[in-house]
Amino acid sequence: MAVLGSLVIAAGTFLWLLPFLIAKRGAGSAIAVDRRARWGLLIQVVGYAMMLLGGFWTVDHLSWRILAGACFFALAALLSWTATQALGRQLRFDAAIHVEHKLVRTGPYRVIRHPIYGSMLCLLWGIGLVTAPAWLFLAATAVFLVGTEIRVRIEDGLLKRRFGNEFDQFRRSVPAYLPPVR
Repeated sequence: MAVLGSLVIAAGTFLWLLPFLIAKRGAGSAIAVDRRARWGLLIQVVGYAMMLLGGFWTVDHLSWRILAGACFFALAALLSWTATQALGRQLRFDAAIHVEHKLVRTGPYRVIRHPIYGSMLCLLWGIGLVTAPAWLFLAATAVFLVGTEIRVRIEDGLLKRRFGNEFDQFRRSVPAYLPPVR
């Protein structure tokens, strides 16, 4: 079971990561960049690292956890593929607004404002279901969500400054990265 769990984690992570590796990023000049969002990313990475502390390579997990983890990996991959497609050349590592920036409302952006963060959360939960005991799953999720909130608030601030009332309307009508989170 440990081998199967490791394969599920490797395949799920690869399928999630692949669209970011092949995406064509724009090279236009930014009119606003907020690198403080990198602190949020660092905190999110700590959440991932915590999930891997569960000692999954020594524990024989129940098969329902691997199946549930695989479902979260599939959702993570679906969100990452569709979000990178919808963003096109607007995909950036840093929180940034560019001269020709458009407010994307197609693809998964119709359902959640930050589908890449939603995909990252699904990836975390996929890893956690395969690797972590319940207490560690909850602790790592809490840490990850702190980092995600930092990034969401910074990006939402940039989008508000660029798009004003159009973004306010979008924010009121579309959840952030989970359906109940505005």
